Amino acid sequence: MFSKETYINRRNELKNKINNGIVLITGNNDAPMNYKSNTYHFRQDSTFLYFFGIDLQNLAGVIDIDNNEEILFGDDYTIDDIIWMGPQTSLKDKAAGAGIEKTRPFAELFEYIRDAAAKKRTIHFTPPYRGENIMLLADLLNIHHREVEKNASLELTKACIDLRSIKEPCEIEEMERHMSTAWEMHTTAMRMARPGISEQEITGAIEGVSMSGGGMVSFPVICSVRGETLHNHYHGNTLKEGDLLLTDAGSESPLHYATDHTRTTPVSGKFTETQRQVYQIVLDANNKAREATRPGVPYRDVHLLACKVIASGLKELGLMKGDPDEAVNAGAHALFMPHGLGHMIGLDVHDMEDYDDTLVGYDDEIKRSSQFGLAALRLGRRLQPGFTITNEPGIYFIPALIDNWKAENKFPQFLNYEKIEAFKGFGGIRLEDDILVTGDGCRILGERIPITIEEVEAIAGKGAVK
Repeated sequence: MFSKETYINRRNELKNKINNGIVLITGNNDAPMNYKSNTYHFRQDSTFLYFFGIDLQNLAGVIDIDNNEEILFGDDYTIDDIIWMGPQTSLKDKAAGAGIEKTRPFAELFEYIRDAAAKKRTIHFTPPYRGENIMLLADLLNIHHREVEKNASLELTKACIDLRSIKEPCEIEEMERHMSTAWEMHTTAMRMARPGISEQEITGAIEGVSMSGGGMVSFPVICSVRGETLHNHYHGNTLKEGDLLLTDAGSESPLHYATDHTRTTPVSGKFTETQRQVYQIVLDANNKAREATRPGVPYRDVHLLACKVIASGLKELGLMKGDPDEAVNAGAHALFMPHGLGHMIGLDVHDMEDYDDTLVGYDDEIKRSSQFGLAALRLGRRLQPGFTITNEPGIYFIPALIDNWKAENKFPQFLNYEKIEAFKGFGGIRLEDDILVTGDGCRILGERIPITIEEVEAIAGKGAVK
């Protein structure tokens, strides 16, 4: 946990943003894998972590806005629990560590919420994403489980987004400290990328690096020679000469702050001339986007700049034609980059996406586009100092999408389908860094993982890190 003052200050800030009522923040419970006592690795709810910091199951926190009261609901462990788990800190001591004086048994939460509802008090909660908490809220509020999400508090959700978007110094320090684990993960994958090894072997190795560094992976690892599939979680291929290995992987720090990087490595140890050309376009887009990232700039504009760099580069290769700016405005470039440039990152790898990524990434000034490709941009609003975000341009040759657009004859003024056909087996290249927006620009968090052509070729296939 951070200092108890950190959590006290966060809750006080939240109280200043909510007009009245009760804020109810439910923690997570264990999730069984195949029977009740064989559980997945526990992951606490990020909103609960942000305001209470206690990384344990079966808890709920209440912040009474009207009476300036805070209560932690939960139960002390029994002797049977202690036999299996060892000595445990009392609920009162856990609460004290987060600056909370009042604790009550979990069962009393039902009476507390029923009493508040009877008095017509507003009960605020953020949109739940786990079935167990949906059912708990349905029981607490005496409503059908299908009605729970529509009763989530927009006022509370917006207040949480407002607070969590700007990272505190302690959060930045935690993220920066854990970037060394991310560096080890990705350099391990790059060193292991050689003909004859399986994707699964590399995936297992880098997941092990994450655990050794203090936490589980922040999302299921993407490690594939079929990098044109954006979220490819299949790991059954064996690497061979000429392949490109795309590795998109992150780790959670001991306090659950995420890393998220992508690197693309030539399995042969050297890029072919065509791979080198496409790779350099993506790298240029990454660098240009980072240079344009500064406070006050809409990240949508940074995304469009990266797209124009890609369109210009592909025009030089003969895959696109016409004016690159016009091509991007029309959305023709999205054949090659159908996703957004990046997203917020913090306690969640897609930070606060459980709240609704449009609420997180957009506002009254900058609305989400419906255009293919641009619609997938998760963060479009103006940047502020303290935002932590990803910068991840890519170029992909997706056979099904190429066939679809070609059959419809989409954007013939911008796309050279005859030359594009020859790239159907190319795969994909993505290059992703984690970035902190500063007072006058931005900087990469942690030591930059090898990314230039020369740096990547110097490490590719050179064996696992010892």
